[in-house]
Amino acid sequence: MSTLAWSVVTSVEGRVPLASEGLSLVVGSLNGEDILISFGGYNGHYNSEVNVLKPSHKSTLQSKIMEGPLPDSVSAVHNATNPTRDLESEFEVGQEGKIRETAIDNFEPMKSKGGETSEHILAMLKAEKEELESSFNNEKLLSLQLKQELADAEARNTDLYKELQSVRGQLASEQSRCFKLEVDVAELRQKLQTMETLQRELELLQRQKATSEQVAINAKQRQGPGGVWGWLAGSTPQNADDA
Repeated sequence: MSTLAWSVVTSVEGRVPLASEGLSLVVGSLNGEDILISFGGYNGHYNSEVNVLKPSHKSTLQSKIMEGPLPDSVSAVHNATNPTRDLESEFEVGQEGKIRETAIDNFEPMKSKGGETSEHILAMLKAEKEELESSFNNEKLLSLQLKQELADAEARNTDLYKELQSVRGQLASEQSRCFKLEVDVAELRQKLQTMETLQRELELLQRQKATSEQVAINAKQRQGPGGVWGWLAGSTPQNADDA
């Protein structure tokens, strides 16, 4: 039994009507012989090849029989069956014409289908383009918003930096004033310590003065009218009065 093989006649680029998802089979005629044309299909990837098959209508068995001489009986049967064979030939011719007409009729819808597929692809590409443009516009708008937020943040940062510098200046001024106050307090403490020392010396002098005055008063009281000699003699002012 003979095996028929498909032949690759050409290859098309991707995303064209011939390389569609649906597998298409068309019957045509070339040099009086019927051919089958196959294209399209999808098996993990789009098939971009166009295949052709040329089936043979010749019977090798019939040709071998006709090559040798036929017996009379076979010739009679053959002559008797000739009208039938003529009818079969006419029938085959008619069928071939119908097949070709059907193939042509089927090829026209294939063209229209290919046009519809192209329109469908164009519509898909247009929709995808619109979607990409919409996404791009959204991303552009988002980028503008982020830029505006960044500008606002930089402005706030500038204001905060100025405020920080102002606070630093005030802090430096307050530190200087505090340092001056600490110096003044240290001087006042030193003066206070000096005053306390003077106060203690003054109190000591006052006590010494009071003691000296008390001693002087006591001494004056002891001297009295008799003077020193009376005091030495043991006489007191009271004894003198008694005498």
